[in-house]
Amino acid sequence: MSNDRKKILVTGATGYVGGRLVPSLLDAGHDVSVLVRTPSRLAEVPWAGNVTIIEGDLTKPESLRDAVTDIDVIYYLVHSMGDSKEFARTELECAHAMVNAAENAGCERIIYLSGLTDPHQARSNHMDSRHAVGRVFLDSTLNAVVFQAGIVVGSGSTSFEMIRHLTERLPIMITPKFVRNQVQPIGIDDVLHYLTRAATADFPGSRTWDIGGPQAYSYGEMMNRYAKVAGLKKRPMIPVPVFSPWLASHWVGVITPVPSGIAKPLIHSLAVNAVVTERDIDAYIPPPPGGLTPYEETIRRSLADVRADNIVTRWTDDRTFEAEPLPSDPEWAGRKVFVDERSKATSASQEDLFAVIESIGGEHGWYSTPLLWRIRGWLDRAMRGPGLARGRRSRDHVRLGDAVDWWTVEAIERPRLLRLRADMKVSGDAWLELIADKDEDTGAVTYRQRAIFFPRGVAGLAYWYSILPAHGLVFPTMASNIVAAAEQHHPKDK
Repeated sequence: MSNDRKKILVTGATGYVGGRLVPSLLDAGHDVSVLVRTPSRLAEVPWAGNVTIIEGDLTKPESLRDAVTDIDVIYYLVHSMGDSKEFARTELECAHAMVNAAENAGCERIIYLSGLTDPHQARSNHMDSRHAVGRVFLDSTLNAVVFQAGIVVGSGSTSFEMIRHLTERLPIMITPKFVRNQVQPIGIDDVLHYLTRAATADFPGSRTWDIGGPQAYSYGEMMNRYAKVAGLKKRPMIPVPVFSPWLASHWVGVITPVPSGIAKPLIHSLAVNAVVTERDIDAYIPPPPGGLTPYEETIRRSLADVRADNIVTRWTDDRTFEAEPLPSDPEWAGRKVFVDERSKATSASQEDLFAVIESIGGEHGWYSTPLLWRIRGWLDRAMRGPGLARGRRSRDHVRLGDAVDWWTVEAIERPRLLRLRADMKVSGDAWLELIADKDEDTGAVTYRQRAIFFPRGVAGLAYWYSILPAHGLVFPTMASNIVAAAEQHHPKDK
């Protein structure tokens, strides 16, 4: 393909890699469209006004026909972190649907990001699924570019968060034997370099291409190199033969923000060597100027982003569920619903109050009885929920769809409303609304807080009544402390 301006469709644009690729493609001068199930999730993304947003769903083939019309290049950056046969079957069905639509529309090229594995070792179900999807593209009539990447390291990536939290929180590590396996990490900037240039590179045909950083390490070495860059002491490691990938994933789920369900397929992929076996890509896409980024430099850049609160995308962006909209009050008739409402007048401006509201959760906490919040978070993690460990992408600002501890931002109307939907494991559906209400006639500002719970069955009823005493402690204090923080003109940890 020539270095012309291409018409490009990106799937997975709300995910970790896709959310960073789109601005890179725009900077390269391409016309970019994105296929998303929920366009509102892009409402506050800086590049949203520079792309064509198409509402569609890969599980519904009929929605793909219009999406691929008049498209030259498709980036297929969607994959599930699931490890079951059902996930694998769904992924294959989506891949076939995309190929059929693209072939019928006369698209030229499809680009897919897969993973490195050792062909002589047994792969995990997750990696088998990713390679099967790649095979669907390679067997099509499209020019298929399938990149096989090592673990991707960058601020907010799953791999970086695992390495960071394991290393920082554990002075001595009891580890599985497979921490000695060789893996070849690659920085997110280098991944974007290859992906962006793949739109116009003159590839000889459909095939896989290995991409990885300049050097391979054992996973244990990667953690200790992180420790060195972060100014920590070297972490002694004690391998234990009985520490299986299943057990290791649960251990990661306790120590890091990454839940065990997401950690499991990643750890299974670490149980085999994953190194670059060929550098054929260099003949068609030369490495970035200055060469591939060394692992230590990637860690240094990632930590700088974390400290500067400059995480563009985060692993929590790669979620597949769709939240139902909050039922409006009139529709509650005939349904069992529990509501806890609090309000408090404040001398703070609406903007200062909303600044506190928007920064809630993560390192700022929940402005009341932190021990009770932590206990509830521990219980949720024990039930394989997100708990409080998931944190936030940014310390002070949120976007629609962002994770905030065990909540997801379902609505944001600055400077008035923030609505969070609960992702915790509970027998029912729950929301938390935080409102900076301003009387247009008097200018008076009132903080309003509403917790809403729709129970499912007897278990849901039992849950609500069991936590009522805790609500009596948590919610009044939360309202008072949020108002107090707003009146000091800045968010304050509680």
